Amino acid sequence: MKRTFRLLFLLPLFVLLGSVARGSVAATLPLAELAKPGRVLMLRHAEAPGVGDPPGFRLDDCGTQRNLDDSGRHQARTLGTRLANAGVVAARVYSSQWCRCLETARLLQLGPVTELPALNSFFERSQHREATIAALRSFLASLPPDGPPVVLVTHQFTINAFTSADTPSGGGSIFQLDGTGNPRWLGTLPTD
Repeated sequence: MKRTFRLLFLLPLFVLLGSVARGSVAATLPLAELAKPGRVLMLRHAEAPGVGDPPGFRLDDCGTQRNLDDSGRHQARTLGTRLANAGVVAARVYSSQWCRCLETARLLQLGPVTELPALNSFFERSQHREATIAALRSFLASLPPDGPPVVLVTHQFTINAFTSADTPSGGGSIFQLDGTGNPRWLGTLPTD
């Protein structure tokens, strides 16, 4: 019994130490970090209650998808204001083709929104994971390392392919472009 208790007590410590050893614990960065040249924000869409999408959803019909609620819309507008106040007044904005991502991207009001299939979800579509991530890495490699800020509105599983950060709705990670498909992970977006 004592041995089991000790193992249960020590397990979280081992997990944490393993994460630190792999460099997976990222700092929370100030929003102004994104205003620097060559920065990319991979942003998870704002709050959309539920998990995944209903059976039979279609990309061309938002009524068949899980969408932002009023809280999510408020969250996206607030983040857009916070980014603008931090100096990110014009960014290249790309979005997954899912309606919750497109709406989040538009509500940020940081610039025109371009659909980018490489940001699409592969949740419950694992057969698309490798091709989607390869396309996103190719896109990232094509971006200039000294260019304007880029905001990529996507899904949790996409961000997880690049980081080990827990990404809440409306949260994200900031990267430094370096001309490769593996930009340097700088840290996470502050949540307030």
